[in-house]
Amino acid sequence: MADLPDILTNWFATRGWAPHPHQLEMFARADDPATLLIAPTGGGKTMAGFLPTLADLATRDHAGLHTLYISPLKALAADIGRNLRRPVEDMGLPIRIEDRTGDTSATQRRRQRADPPHILLTTPESLALLVSYEDAPRIFAGLKRVVIDEIHALAESKRGDQLFLALSRLQSLCPGLARVGLSATVDDPAAIARLLARHPDPCTIVHADPGPAPDVAMLNTDALPPWAGGGAAHAIPAVLDQIRQHKTTLIFHNTRAQAEIFFHNLWLANDDGLPIGIHHGSLDRTQRQRVEAAMVRGELRAIVCTGSLDLGIDWGDVDLVIQIGAPKNVKRLVQRIGRANHRYNAPSKALLVPANRFEVVECIAALQAVAAGDLDGEPRGPGPRDVLCQHILIRACAGPFDADDLFAEVASTGAYATLSRAQFDDCLEFCATGGYALAAYDRWQRLVQRPDGLWQLRDPRTAQRIRMNIGTIQDTDTLKVRLRRNRGGKPLGEIEEGFAATLTPGDTFLIGGQIVRYEGLREMTVEVTRRADKKPRIATFMGTKFATSTQLSERMLDMFARDDWPEMPRHTADWLHLQRQVSHLPRRGRLLVESFPHDGRAHTCVYGFAGRNAMQTLGLLLTKRMEDTGLHPLGFVATDYATLIWGLDPVTDPAPLFDLAALRDGLDSWLAGNAVMKRTFRASATIAGLIERNMPGQRKSGRQATFSSDILYDTLLKYDPDHLLMQITREESRRGLVDFARIEDMCARVQGRIDHLRLDRVTPLAAPLLLEVGKVPVSGAAEERLLAEETARLFAESGLDSLAPAT
Repeated sequence: MADLPDILTNWFATRGWAPHPHQLEMFARADDPATLLIAPTGGGKTMAGFLPTLADLATRDHAGLHTLYISPLKALAADIGRNLRRPVEDMGLPIRIEDRTGDTSATQRRRQRADPPHILLTTPESLALLVSYEDAPRIFAGLKRVVIDEIHALAESKRGDQLFLALSRLQSLCPGLARVGLSATVDDPAAIARLLARHPDPCTIVHADPGPAPDVAMLNTDALPPWAGGGAAHAIPAVLDQIRQHKTTLIFHNTRAQAEIFFHNLWLANDDGLPIGIHHGSLDRTQRQRVEAAMVRGELRAIVCTGSLDLGIDWGDVDLVIQIGAPKNVKRLVQRIGRANHRYNAPSKALLVPANRFEVVECIAALQAVAAGDLDGEPRGPGPRDVLCQHILIRACAGPFDADDLFAEVASTGAYATLSRAQFDDCLEFCATGGYALAAYDRWQRLVQRPDGLWQLRDPRTAQRIRMNIGTIQDTDTLKVRLRRNRGGKPLGEIEEGFAATLTPGDTFLIGGQIVRYEGLREMTVEVTRRADKKPRIATFMGTKFATSTQLSERMLDMFARDDWPEMPRHTADWLHLQRQVSHLPRRGRLLVESFPHDGRAHTCVYGFAGRNAMQTLGLLLTKRMEDTGLHPLGFVATDYATLIWGLDPVTDPAPLFDLAALRDGLDSWLAGNAVMKRTFRASATIAGLIERNMPGQRKSGRQATFSSDILYDTLLKYDPDHLLMQITREESRRGLVDFARIEDMCARVQGRIDHLRLDRVTPLAAPLLLEVGKVPVSGAAEERLLAEETARLFAESGLDSLAPAT
């Protein structure tokens, strides 16, 4: 391609800038079918992605849509819009740039379809909606480029699968379409490139100069971290001191509940009255926007936040990032670190605050991984079929289609490149009839095949309902929270429906950093009043619950293999040395199992380092295996690193408990009658279009949707257990909350090499687990035996032992 047009060159020059080498390379490769740019935060990724667009629109006329920008966050699309309009206005270019997200008015959305702007900034859900319209060929006529920002975040979720399927449709409408992906944190560039490119087209990967290494350390605190827990309350004084020393500090948390707790404690200790805000996805949009605006104006000294501010939003003069709690994932940590000093060739500054002793070790492992540039990531399997079913319905909304052509489009999508025609036909049949057990019901008869072989909607009116339910983000069944007023007061945000169900009038909880009092439920809205005289309950936001990555766990195990740890705080190093003296430290390639008595119960601690979800599942499966072999377990508790089980009988040989085939059988039988399967079925059935949450004029509550999905699940389980949705549910349930794949990986790495130590007391590494919350009781023979023994004791004490029941 030719040199940059003079108007762009002059724009750079008037600001004393010069294009970065990677920006010029992206410009030179503008005609490549797919290009992935990996550049550090602040490295001008957005300008690199848009340079060919600006150059083309500055030098020739173009009617209609030229470039589509896709972001995982509505706020990020709005931020990019602000930043992109500056050079366009400076150069006086007649380029229309508009947003199209869930916040865009219906009037503006209709106008955009009739008269598309040159550059449209949107999200995967809005793009899926656009390609569902009959006039999609006209809307996208002339489209030349698609720019996908923060592509790593989309590549890890079903939103990304939905996006790449929509791109396969766009590619058919616009054969010369160029695809561009932008990211600062890619652990496997080749894998992302395969997703980005149209299969089997090649994808060019451009690596920018990574810039200076970030300045990352662990925050020193006067108070020692506790043995267990995740609140990091011990660090509040040190965090406040850091806020005073910096202009703007982002304080990241892994969950919304933790963010609320920390903000509350931080505010109580904020004697200087420093302006501090809170930002997370469950807060009311108005409140989030108010915080964002205050950040832009530089009015806040600190913002307590979650993943809602993870991605590349350039707000305010942030010069410090603090991560509260172990980061769990190096890639996410690097992304968060990049929010500080959001400039090229300026090192980002960040501090890690471990919430407990185990997290001290994990934080050090994360610091070493960041220094080594070693990003982590979990390999994803083939494209999920529930998303494919939704895509087939979306394609039907746009008009009649040929199944062969649609299969070819789908197979050109990287995640679906290995999809067989039989699997595709199963999805098509499901979309047409609902499947064998549901074919008799008229409501699921949605597609018909015409005499000419094309498929179309059986009833065109179905298109409205399909469009209303487009998307892969599953609601967590939340209820709006409002201050009580005669006609509805100020909205504060949302809380989980399950949490709301536990509230009684007078209960207090935290939301948006405020303590509020629950007054009642009115028309599916939680009504509250302000209350500041009680210690609150905490709203249980689902948010995102991260599990420690496999790579971080392995780094921790490698650290345990060393003789000493000079980089570690003395209190933590002494703790590990003591563990080595009285027991062993866990080792890579082996499984450490400790058995010891405590408080009159036999305890067994398994150090699997497989992540919280997997260790929780392992606790369920091991206690079931113990129950089957007569060991009478009473309960367990799990962390990212270990599972502690207690019961009436000691484990003498743990090896039989870890038989993988038996664990797999136990998982299947446990799932069959468990709420996890029904919850997973509900999510997949909603994505696939079997269950509609949104209908014209109404919306189902979480309980209504659960009730209807439970009936469907029970029906299919009984009459059609191999139904497509049941197959998808089994696949999905082994991932996600259950994470059985990590248990399989753990067993494969260990290969039966188990170090079983029978000890006479609690060990240093096991002691924190005794303090963990979230203990899970086990109901079974142990309860019956305890009840019988207690009954016999009471009868004996009463002198009535001759009347006691036999035990």
